[in-house]
Amino acid sequence: MKKKLVALLLLVVMLGALVIGCGKKAEEPKNNNTTDNKENETKGNDEVVTLKWIMVGNGMPTNYDAWKKHINEYLAEKIGVNIEVEVVAWGDWDNRRNVIVNSGEYFDILFTDSGRYLSEVDLGAFYDMTDLVQKKAPDLYNYIPADYWDAVKVDGKIYSVPTYKDSSMTNYFVWDTAIADKYDINIDEKHTLQSLSDDLKKIKDGEGKPPFILDKLGASAILSEYDAMGAELVPLGVRIDDESRTVVNVLKEDQIMRDLKTLHEWYKEGIINADAPTLAEVPKYRMCFIAQGWPSAAKTTWGPNMGADAKAVEYIAPIVSNSTVRGSLNAIYSGCKHPDKAMEFLQLVNMDPYVRDAFYYGLEGENFNYTEDGKVDKLNSEWNMAGYTQGTFFNVTQLADEEFNQWDEVKELNTKAKGSVLLGFDLDQTNIQNELANCREIWNKYKSEVLTGARDAEEIVNTVTKELEDAGFNKIMEEAQKQINEQFK
Repeated sequence: MKKKLVALLLLVVMLGALVIGCGKKAEEPKNNNTTDNKENETKGNDEVVTLKWIMVGNGMPTNYDAWKKHINEYLAEKIGVNIEVEVVAWGDWDNRRNVIVNSGEYFDILFTDSGRYLSEVDLGAFYDMTDLVQKKAPDLYNYIPADYWDAVKVDGKIYSVPTYKDSSMTNYFVWDTAIADKYDINIDEKHTLQSLSDDLKKIKDGEGKPPFILDKLGASAILSEYDAMGAELVPLGVRIDDESRTVVNVLKEDQIMRDLKTLHEWYKEGIINADAPTLAEVPKYRMCFIAQGWPSAAKTTWGPNMGADAKAVEYIAPIVSNSTVRGSLNAIYSGCKHPDKAMEFLQLVNMDPYVRDAFYYGLEGENFNYTEDGKVDKLNSEWNMAGYTQGTFFNVTQLADEEFNQWDEVKELNTKAKGSVLLGFDLDQTNIQNELANCREIWNKYKSEVLTGARDAEEIVNTVTKELEDAGFNKIMEEAQKQINEQFK
């Protein structure tokens, strides 16, 4: 009887343990993501993980919460992911990005570009996705041209997804056509800064305010025909069509000096705004400005964004280089807790038109609607995310009022683009790290005054050059030339 009682008690204990074990919810894996994970749900038996994506734009959209709820329902169903986006305003981006990368703040995906990409890779900020992208995002890997993957490699490894878009670079003068018509300006004949001078002065006198507004980044497009070799030092470069591949002080090049002198004249005459060297962000409306893009962007983007009819006239013909491909990249954090999911998400935001439209156009029903023939009708221009930071342009749905698909225009520019003579070359910075760091600091001190025309061109270029040379600029140039000669001999 005792044996039976003991056996019965053991059976009860075992059954109780089984019930408790089956009824207890498994402990969820911890996610170091600083994002609130209350949104995490379950998809079958799989956890829906929340990924944090930090990018630059016009700040957070006013309808962000509603948009996030909408897109997260779709993402959870498709790949078991929720997304939390932080859109940093342009004027705050440099400081915010420094904090993120240098402090080790957690993120899952970060927008980056040619200005910081190499240094951020050197800091160990980004995940080596060489194998991961082929394993978890094979459709994306095959979709983006092989040359573009080569352009983002560092020491043979892939640390980011290039945004397959206007990956060549074409710069345009963008005009408010009403202003151009008012002052009888034949804008189709204007292709240099110097050709704009008389017309901009006429507008300034007539309107009583600066027609060519710059922020502290200045007219940096004037430097775009020089390949900076990934050195992140603007005064260092090789002209993209110079078959001799001679390293120069870009600021002292004849055309650059002419452009800097023109900017200074404009600044003195009030054509450029007096606060340009300190202005954090340009206003939405400008009468004339320089922008990178494609011709029909004047109708689809630049004009609507400033509330005017606009026209774009080519300023600098399309070119392609490492830096143009690296103009828009998305990298996964080296400490990411869910790199597989982050990679799957990057594939989806590039390859799924529904997801791509949601990031590019905003919330369906508030920012845009789909038409019966499957195009997009934009309801307003209040969506603050910058489309170029996110994914390919070629899976964005065509606007209903477009006469043709503008993305075909972009593809054509990519095809026509002239390749830099240094395509595929990155400067090995090992022997010149200290000199580069010191020279970058000097350039950062002066760049706003140089590129806004706030100072006399020859005077400030001589000042900058003297300080650069004292900090080792000549050593940098010699090392760069040596490496170029070795690679292209």
